[in-house]
Amino acid sequence: MTTQPAHRPDSLAAATGMGAVTLKVADLDAMVAYYRDGVLLELMSLVDGVAVLGRGGVPIVILEHTPDLSWAARGSAGLFHTAIVFDTRAELARSLYSIARRFPGTYTGSADHLVSIAFYMNDPEGNGVELYWDRDRTEWSWTHGQVEMDTLFVDPNAFLGEHLVVETADATADLAPATVGHVHLSVGDVDTARTFYVDALGFDQTFAMPGQALFVSAGGYHHHMAMNVWNSRGAGLRAPALGLGLVRIGVPSADELGEAGERLRFAGVSLADDGRTVSFDDPWANRIELSVTP
Repeated sequence: MTTQPAHRPDSLAAATGMGAVTLKVADLDAMVAYYRDGVLLELMSLVDGVAVLGRGGVPIVILEHTPDLSWAARGSAGLFHTAIVFDTRAELARSLYSIARRFPGTYTGSADHLVSIAFYMNDPEGNGVELYWDRDRTEWSWTHGQVEMDTLFVDPNAFLGEHLVVETADATADLAPATVGHVHLSVGDVDTARTFYVDALGFDQTFAMPGQALFVSAGGYHHHMAMNVWNSRGAGLRAPALGLGLVRIGVPSADELGEAGERLRFAGVSLADDGRTVSFDDPWANRIELSVTP
């Protein structure tokens, strides 16, 4: 049986998507260099210790210089990875090649997830990064409301050999658009994550590994967010630390923003609402912000 999750009346709108992820960093220069010269994001602004990097005028990563913070304790909740999605395999290959040349020690692995092809890194301060390309949605398979995903090996050298356009391999200009495709968090337990992100916030569950991980989305995407306990089982509230600062989610209208806020309030979630954004913490003090997509 091939069916996508049923769209509930209290789900987030299909046009919901992810916005820029803020990271609190100790060495701003090194982190800017990694995301600019390795991942091949454009430095859009650098003001008062805050660097905004993105593609095509769309912010993807915001780096806040916070050298007074310490590193997070081992096993803490927080960021598992920020996942940047590229429109073409050629553009993904260009960024992969750039990292292989300039920051080879940061590469950690690859995967064919059936819905996507992904490559994984850790940035210089240990924040996970995924670079990926989606297969067309017509190629995804759904069974009883759950998308079929796997983790199959992808040879990065073979991928580069097939998809890297040699003439533009060294170019850092004329970069095609890219966006945050999804954000994957480390959390303390999966059941609490489901209660918060599905029941209260309004995502649909799309894939689950019982007791290990949960994948959620809006509009039938394979996942806009995921939560796992692989490095953080039993974690409690995060203490202030380097790493994840803010996860942004965009909704298509002010009405959708208001409805999401009401669901969260009904669930007992404390909100900051200035009429343009709704901000709140998840059960592990990962900061989330909802706003209307421009």
